[in-house]
Amino acid sequence: MSISVSNPLIEKLSFSASEMTLSLKDGRKLIVPLVFYSTLASATTSQLNNYSILGDGEGIHWEDLDEDLSTRGLLLGTKPSDRVA
Repeated sequence: MSISVSNPLIEKLSFSASEMTLSLKDGRKLIVPLVFYSTLASATTSQLNNYSILGDGEGIHWEDLDEDLSTRGLLLGTKPSDRVA
């Protein structure tokens, strides 16, 4: 199976009690369990909703949480522990 990750861009974000839903500009939706990202899982609703979409949709930044996630990384399922320091 091949996954297209060429230039995925976020259009909007929404949250449930346990999931983050990303709506991409090309029509795809990605649902990610919040527990996949411990910083997001332990955040308040107010903190989760205080985000900025970076650039044209290449990523997300949460000022209150000092957390940044790339759209491409989310689509590939990259966990924070997979990041190189």
